[in-house]
Amino acid sequence: MSRDFSSEVQRVRPLAIDAPAGDRRATANITTRRLAPSDSIPELTKLLHRAYAKQVAMGLQPLAGRQSPEITEQRVFSGECYVAVDHAAAVQSRTGQKIVGTILFHEVEESKGPPWFEKPEVASFSQLAVDPEYQGCGVGRMLMDMVETRARETGAKELGLSMAEPDRELYEFYIRRGYRFIEHWKWPYTNYRSAILSKTIA
Repeated sequence: MSRDFSSEVQRVRPLAIDAPAGDRRATANITTRRLAPSDSIPELTKLLHRAYAKQVAMGLQPLAGRQSPEITEQRVFSGECYVAVDHAAAVQSRTGQKIVGTILFHEVEESKGPPWFEKPEVASFSQLAVDPEYQGCGVGRMLMDMVETRARETGAKELGLSMAEPDRELYEFYIRRGYRFIEHWKWPYTNYRSAILSKTIA
């Protein structure tokens, strides 16, 4: 990771040292990994619903905020799904790990996607979600670091995303991280116009 890129990340999200001493949400207790077959899809679905509850409260209908476990399973195994795990909260989970965030790299959509995603040099990610209890302590940064690295590893020059345009707070988060507006798109399963954003990563 270059010096400039590291500095950009630090400006976007708080570092682990910003978490209060003893805070179990401190990122020192959290690691990221690929979704495992033993991970609970119903629990992952509940996490998605909690994470997207804010957009639902705005009157929006993001798929991740209302999808069934069956849809979650179909989506996460269409691409590369990664999760953030809190090891300090192991006692709360029968598997010894508590999933507190997730992101999906290179999801294969059944619906036609935006023209930008069809370019061979463009990779994409979707379904970024962090449990509301863990938002603001660097989990989202960790997950995005991972997919940006994966995009470079696959030879992509750009990393794109689709997000609910009415959610201006989320929009500004991506802009601060170096993403820029490309085009609008309307997915058939949402009730809002999406903004397609992209970041040069080559």
